[in-house]
Amino acid sequence: MSKKVLVISTSLHPGSNSDLLAQRFTQGAREAGHEVEVLSLRGKDLRFCNGCLACLKAPRCVIQDDANDIVEKMGAAEVLCFATPVYYYGMSGQMKTLLDRANPLYSADYAFRDIYLLASAAEEDPHTVDGTVTGLTGWVDCFEKARLAGTIFAAGVNDPGEVQGHPALEQAYELGKRI
Repeated sequence: MSKKVLVISTSLHPGSNSDLLAQRFTQGAREAGHEVEVLSLRGKDLRFCNGCLACLKAPRCVIQDDANDIVEKMGAAEVLCFATPVYYYGMSGQMKTLLDRANPLYSADYAFRDIYLLASAAEEDPHTVDGTVTGLTGWVDCFEKARLAGTIFAAGVNDPGEVQGHPALEQAYELGKRI
């Protein structure tokens, strides 16, 4: 059964390693027959949450920027996939800001059930991604119908495109095919 998949690339660098992971995941998901939209946070106006909680009463955030449209797409997707570089053992700031701004989904009838994480880092230690997984899991746990369904981590890649030939690219592709 075809699913509506939203892949969100949070790197601000074109051709980044996490972008390439997202491309492979997307390729696998499309080949499996899913409807996939890829959205990059590059060039988007995403302002910080101001903590007013007005979004719990209204279906949208009161801050007028690109976050509202992105959050609307997130709520309509059955599958979410976040691709991020790992900075200081955590997700990119853009990803964290988007997750904070997705608070209107908490009280909404969101469609997503499965959430995937694709991450890359210069550090080779497999635990480098743990903080990113913990951060995303904290967000996912707020949505009782959703779960973190899979994580792919490309360790030891720093320069753009360095992930070429890394086993994580094939793993991302296979993960996309198994949605």
